[in-house]
Amino acid sequence: MRVVCAMSGGVDSSVAAAVLVEQGFEVVGMTMRLYDANENERQSRGGTCCSPAEIDQAKAVCAKLGIPHYTVDERELFRSAVIDPFVREYASGRTPNPCTRCNQRVKFAPLLARARTLGAQAMATGHYARIEDGALLRAKDESKDQSYFLFAMGRDNLRHVRFPLGGLRKAEVRERARLLGFRNWNAPDSQELCFVPGGDHGEVVEREATRVVGSTRTLASGRVLDEEGTVIGHHPGIHRVTVGQKKGLRVAGSTARYVLRILAESRDVVVGATATSRSLEIAELHPLIDLEHGTQMRACVQIRHKSPPAPATVVVSHDCAHVHFDEPVLAAAPGQAAVVYDRERVLAGGWILASHTGP
Repeated sequence: MRVVCAMSGGVDSSVAAAVLVEQGFEVVGMTMRLYDANENERQSRGGTCCSPAEIDQAKAVCAKLGIPHYTVDERELFRSAVIDPFVREYASGRTPNPCTRCNQRVKFAPLLARARTLGAQAMATGHYARIEDGALLRAKDESKDQSYFLFAMGRDNLRHVRFPLGGLRKAEVRERARLLGFRNWNAPDSQELCFVPGGDHGEVVEREATRVVGSTRTLASGRVLDEEGTVIGHHPGIHRVTVGQKKGLRVAGSTARYVLRILAESRDVVVGATATSRSLEIAELHPLIDLEHGTQMRACVQIRHKSPPAPATVVVSHDCAHVHFDEPVLAAAPGQAAVVYDRERVLAGGWILASHTGP
């Protein structure tokens, strides 16, 4: 069976390809060129999937494994499907989740299509997650689990995708890479978005705003209001603020305040003593099981990558869902992904449309 393995040049995708070779698959390595980081960006990040050096590393791994390697140019698709929506979301006062959008719009369906042109029956990636009996599950290494980002890959794709690292721990992956002689075996994990140098997303939004949204007006500084509407400070721009944020707010007084709401039209930011949500609305629901309109179920809902899933009642309404948590959760930011789990299994996911403090 022929399998195309997506290879970024990092240790995870390198070992994923090696595991597939060990399992007897006919493996083809494929690297997607998504973004051209300039020299300053590369130096600030110590190498990323956007670096020519990483593409060369993927080629070297494939040569060592004795498998073919191809590079495909998806820069235009990545810009229109990931970077531009990222800018629009921040400019409208929302907090986007570009990795989930990338998996949805760039990596899985397009890569599967390319895999089929090469006669492959499946594709694989170095994500830490598992697929068993048509179900998307958390990885065995919970500290590295990436299932939160994968719900939008599409239900139909589950039959054609492999995650070779889903049952391994990161330490095991690095040891395998070391034993195989891969130069990237001890490379640091990337902690940043590939197109956001130094972690400064605001800089990217400011640079691209005129091209994407036609104006930088909404990016100007604005007022910080308390819940009664009193002006208590100013913020540097709504694209540099997110719901739940506490640090970096220029407000009077010593009381800790959190961002509760971002009002894009007026550029006002509303803050308060606590930023918790009792319920939320999920838009663009992507079910990975059969879910009919009106379905009500008990589940756990995760609203950030590093947050624990919280028990809740979920009610499906066409391609949306209403979530009511048993206990309030911290800072449910509109634009972020909300993923519904039954223990290890991903049931569905979508994007937070709105959150509410009351019932």
